[in-house]
Amino acid sequence: MKISDILHERKDPFVSFEIIPPARGRSAREIYEIIDELIEFKPPFIDVTSHAADSYFIEQENGSFTRHIKRKRPGTIGLCAAIKYRYRVEAVPHLLCQGFTKQETEDALIELNYLGIDNVLAIRGDQLQYQKPHPVGREANDHALDLVKQISNMNRGKYLEDILDADESDFCIGVGGYPEKHPDSPSKNADIRYLKMKVDAGAQYIVTQMFFDNQDYYDFVAQCRDEGITVPIIPGIKLATRKTQLRSLPHAFSVNIPDELVKNLELAETSHERAEIGIKHALEQCEDLLNNGVECLHFYVMQDARLVKQVARSLNLT
Repeated sequence: MKISDILHERKDPFVSFEIIPPARGRSAREIYEIIDELIEFKPPFIDVTSHAADSYFIEQENGSFTRHIKRKRPGTIGLCAAIKYRYRVEAVPHLLCQGFTKQETEDALIELNYLGIDNVLAIRGDQLQYQKPHPVGREANDHALDLVKQISNMNRGKYLEDILDADESDFCIGVGGYPEKHPDSPSKNADIRYLKMKVDAGAQYIVTQMFFDNQDYYDFVAQCRDEGITVPIIPGIKLATRKTQLRSLPHAFSVNIPDELVKNLELAETSHERAEIGIKHALEQCEDLLNNGVECLHFYVMQDARLVKQVARSLNLT
């Protein structure tokens, strides 16, 4: 079932979740254990992130460093298929521009179509230290807009090569939205204009980056509506429960953390206290969003399934 149809047909508020594939060499059992913790809330869809190959360095005995290149978390497509048919929920793979050619993207879309996976989230992906060289005659999508256009073309039966009587795919396309502005956008207004271009190109819903002040989300939605963006905008929720996140989250996602939450996490003496502070803040966020008409709360789970479970239970969304 398409996410756009789910959002249109559901009458009561609900939750969805986003997880990351296991690290290379680990088992899918890790992911099943996370989903098992959360499946009681009957999420109609679960997102699975994608990760391109990147470079890292290993120090040698002589003090020199050798460069290695690999995808640390492969398996997005396989994991989506496993989730869809193991749990009978829609799985939404993330498709990236970074690290993948248009031809590789087309191949991935063909596989997803064969597997009966109807939804994709099209994003640029993080800037990589390693830029994979493209074989002669191949190129990549530079921006999420280009990726949306490629998927939309396949939905019209238009492939990278001219194929006579090619079958049309039927993907529902989601894109990312940034309440506090994408870090690479020159301004908030420009960011909204770029988002409108993605919607015009075929995006059918938006999932926002995490935010910790609901006013950022409300202002973002208002700006989108003023720009003529009418598709659903799903808020992304992340629990901040560790001191290290006060640096890592702003650095990785260019988000602002409210000063009260910062002070409370800094003053807390135990990990249990910090977890309770993060849960309380997220619960207040969610209750306010629901009271203001939000129908879907999208949780960035990572490894916090137990804590996310506490928030969802408190909201009575089952």
